[in-house]
Amino acid sequence: AAWPVTVTGAARDSLLNICMDAKHHKKEPGPEGKLYGQCVLWKDNACCTANTSMEAHEDQSYLYNFNWDHCGAMPEKCKRHFIQDTCLYECSPNLGPWIDQADNSWRKERILHVPLCREDCEQWWEDCQDAVTCKVNWHKGWNWTTG
Repeated sequence: AAWPVTVTGAARDSLLNICMDAKHHKKEPGPEGKLYGQCVLWKDNACCTANTSMEAHEDQSYLYNFNWDHCGAMPEKCKRHFIQDTCLYECSPNLGPWIDQADNSWRKERILHVPLCREDCEQWWEDCQDAVTCKVNWHKGWNWTTG
């Protein structure tokens, strides 16, 4: 059985205000006055650059060489949730409790099991329930030979 772990004091503080070791993250969080669009929430203390925040809003972004519209046009009301998720991942300095080791060539760390507010989850479902994808798992099994 798994026992709940309570993180206190110095251990908790060391998990906050850090940037993960991944493809586009800054080494340390700090102010970024020009964050774009939905990423602006993190402008006072960010792990992302202004350029990364702009790319997070592009349909075909260099961030992951991935297109939201890979199986037909994703509705804007749905896409905004994926953009918000990207901004959180790229910009938040407070994901330390959920940082996990990754064995990818392009990143050493990732986040896993980040909690999502029920209201946000329900709204995401509501806004995306009519959208389609042609892939069960977006994290693996892609054919990258054509770029």
